[in-house]
Amino acid sequence: MNLDDFRRHAHETIDLIVDYLGTIEERPVGPRVAPGEVRSQLPSHPPERPEPFEAVLDDVRRIVLPGLMHWQHPAFFGYFPANASPPAILGELLSAGLGVQGMLWATSPACTEVETHMLDWMADLLALPARFRSDGAGGGVIQDTASSSTLCALLAARERATGFTVDAHGLSSAHETLVAYTSDQAHSSVEKAVRIAGLGRENLRLIETDGHHAMRPEALAAAIDADLDAGRQPVFVCATVGTTSSGAVDPVRAIGDVCGRHGIWLHVDAAWAGSAAVCPEFRTMHDGLERADSYCFNPHKWLLTNFDCDCFYVADRSLLVRTLSVLPEYLRNTATASGKVIDYRDWHIPLGRRFRALKLWFVIRSYGAEGLREHIRRHVASAEALAARVSASHRLELAAPPFLGLVCLRHRDGDEATQRLLDGVNASGAAFLTHTRLGGHLVVRVAIGGTWTREEHVERLWERLEVLAT
Repeated sequence: MNLDDFRRHAHETIDLIVDYLGTIEERPVGPRVAPGEVRSQLPSHPPERPEPFEAVLDDVRRIVLPGLMHWQHPAFFGYFPANASPPAILGELLSAGLGVQGMLWATSPACTEVETHMLDWMADLLALPARFRSDGAGGGVIQDTASSSTLCALLAARERATGFTVDAHGLSSAHETLVAYTSDQAHSSVEKAVRIAGLGRENLRLIETDGHHAMRPEALAAAIDADLDAGRQPVFVCATVGTTSSGAVDPVRAIGDVCGRHGIWLHVDAAWAGSAAVCPEFRTMHDGLERADSYCFNPHKWLLTNFDCDCFYVADRSLLVRTLSVLPEYLRNTATASGKVIDYRDWHIPLGRRFRALKLWFVIRSYGAEGLREHIRRHVASAEALAARVSASHRLELAAPPFLGLVCLRHRDGDEATQRLLDGVNASGAAFLTHTRLGGHLVVRVAIGGTWTREEHVERLWERLEVLAT
């Protein structure tokens, strides 16, 4: 494919994307394929000779699109939103087209410096504590997901607590007593991080939550005291701002007080909810964040920036760099040796990295702060209207206090009726919902936040829920 061909096929591919997004509402939200059906339509062996690119795009239309869950559908209300917007798509395209490798400042200075600046921009937009800005001891980096941020925070916490002896000598019996803490509503990535970091599942404490499903600081303090009395070493606490199941907000300030008394690393995971802090009225959820050692949120969930893009901040970048830095001879260079640049390879697990900051830059400039706030406020208003309808219903009830764009509901007749409600909505293809369990009861989650989701789409969902609940 020469450059002239590339230009023509690039236009055709963009046309496919635009046509897909423009007609996505005409499709059922979920795929209508059986396991193995997509693969059965693909040739058994790769082609020996080049095929026309038109044939490739035809197969995308014929095979791939019918086999997708349409996450950009305006009636997709499952899990949490995975925003993609035109500016972000173009930023991703440019990143792929430039094809730079941003592992070191020296390998692409603009890749590093634009990212550092975007993370400071985001800190401003969310009014994050000054300690997370790059002009001090801290700073931010784009990770792939919040899962990676949690792992990196835990590794840095482990090394700080052990004087970097694990880094020097590896895991040993001396480190078998390291303990981490999170709530029983926290994301599964915390458990995965504990396993990968070598602490072991048995050394993760799931702290009980209150009636609103938020971590109880007094229960955390009691668990830490019990471990200290048993000769164990608490090293890490993960607080959640906006849990997956119910949107619960752990009391960061009180948890920070507990961590401060014992010198324990506090990481705050605001993967979904953090985006809402672009609106001043929602920033109370970050109360006490200045006590955290690290923080992350995902613009790829609710801030119009396509996957993957997680903003990860640390208050002391030297701890993270010391934990993750390995410098072989072939990566040594004058800029790194000067100490005047950031080498983001030392801020995460992989060596290589894409120019992900481009899509964040494109989004912020294309929408502006007010456009981003309007995006969030519109969805929160729709969620509040839906919650009010549920509260007034004789068949349905709220299963948890609504928070931002998340509404949790259930049928008053119990789990079987709730399951029928969920199955009925998803079988229709007109909307897609997911479930969880709260207090032992089956709960339907309605996560409002799609790029193309408007008030009328939430209204249609409510009409369907009303019919199916009778």
